[in-house]
Amino acid sequence: MNTRIFLALVTGLTLSAIAQDNLPRMADTFDVEGNKAFLYAAPASAPGKPWVWYAPTLKGVSLAGRKMYFDAFMKAGISLAGYDLGEVRGAPGSTAKFSLFYEEMVRRGYSPKPILLGQSRGGMMTLAWAFRNPDKVRAWVGIYPVCNLASWPMKNSKVQTLADYGLSEEELNARLREFNPVDNLQGLLANKVPMFSVHGDSDVVVPLDLNTSLLQERYKAGGGQIEVKVIPGEGHKVGPSFFECRELVDFVLKHADH
Repeated sequence: MNTRIFLALVTGLTLSAIAQDNLPRMADTFDVEGNKAFLYAAPASAPGKPWVWYAPTLKGVSLAGRKMYFDAFMKAGISLAGYDLGEVRGAPGSTAKFSLFYEEMVRRGYSPKPILLGQSRGGMMTLAWAFRNPDKVRAWVGIYPVCNLASWPMKNSKVQTLADYGLSEEELNARLREFNPVDNLQGLLANKVPMFSVHGDSDVVVPLDLNTSLLQERYKAGGGQIEVKVIPGEGHKVGPSFFECRELVDFVLKHADH
């Protein structure tokens, strides 16, 4: 091999390794009103210090383990953070606690308009906060997200859902439209918040038609911008279709640069 070419290859690999080594290996943790927050700060923040707010955060931000997403966000100067409130389902009380985390992130200099990314039940957590704070959301992203309180939360997670809302089943059903994100999209539409979701058409845990498709139908009907990638034949699972989705990365990078 030509010596010059060899040296160029070695130098390139070395620089790549150095860049990789700059990525945070562990989250910075801090307490907000008795609950733990986790922050992976980008080595060199993009202008405005953009960040992705991920949910659910349960003893850590699991999205940090998805290499394609983590590397893409970090290298683009987009930090990743989350707040562990446990198994909440979007009630006003838990949403207000999420706001304390948001305020702390802004106090630390991060963008007052994060990109929210909800995976599965994290979709309900992020959408519930988003519809109550639509002027504070840059964009919203879902990975087979729960969007509809009447679907998975009330069918498969009733105990946790009722505990979060502090209501009986009858009371919550009677007030469903008051609390359900898919029934409260007006503020997000008025603030022109763009959305993206990737969802499998064979998802029996969080059915596509009752969640992402319903959100898409209503958001489009209101004139909102929403992109949906449907994965044929796949369900509620961890796999490349959902955690190596190029369209998701492109969406985040595009809207972080605003």
